[in-house]
Amino acid sequence: MAVTAHDVARSLPDITTLRERCRALAVLEAILSPAEESRYYSFTSAWSEDEELASMDNGSGDAWSIVFSPAGAFLRGFDHESSMNPAVNDEELWPGLVDTIPEAFSAAVNEPAFGYEGKLEATVCLWRHTGDDRWHAGDIDFPDRPDPDGAERLFSVLLDPTGLAYHRFAEDYYGKTVDLDAVREVFALTPLTASLVRRLNPDRSTAALLADLSYIGYPSQSA
Repeated sequence: MAVTAHDVARSLPDITTLRERCRALAVLEAILSPAEESRYYSFTSAWSEDEELASMDNGSGDAWSIVFSPAGAFLRGFDHESSMNPAVNDEELWPGLVDTIPEAFSAAVNEPAFGYEGKLEATVCLWRHTGDDRWHAGDIDFPDRPDPDGAERLFSVLLDPTGLAYHRFAEDYYGKTVDLDAVREVFALTPLTASLVRRLNPDRSTAALLADLSYIGYPSQSA
């Protein structure tokens, strides 16, 4: 059975929990990958005056972005191999993808950083107002194929509260053993200590991470 944006909308946590999970992913990447250009996941706590941005970029054409704002949160995902890719549909977004997105998120829909040549690159769009009780997606007639919009592949790590999905990704991507318990501590937003950092990467120190932690907005302590 195909997994789509509608399934992801039902499975995503509330905005606050999702923001914390995104911060954890960004910190784990900063610890495991000193080279910023090699990181999958990132988080900017001051993307604009009143917005934060979480993002994923696999370097091969797939990406997602989540804008956290006073209005709530807007998520867009892009699977370049999806048949919903505008590039294979006369440069048009898939019908229903953005038609019902509220005006409060229009700036994110039109954000140049999320598009190509002035057009949004997206095969998935979700949104949730502050105080709302659920995520929303458009009324979409999905292509008849597995993972038609890329939602399952793009967001599986975000949907897992245990850290296990990220752990599997990290061991495969970085080609080394990663301490699962340490991953779970970061997922719980445990203040970052020198010992916790060393368990994840013996070659990293909290001092080397200070700029990243400030950028991400993650707690740390010196011990």
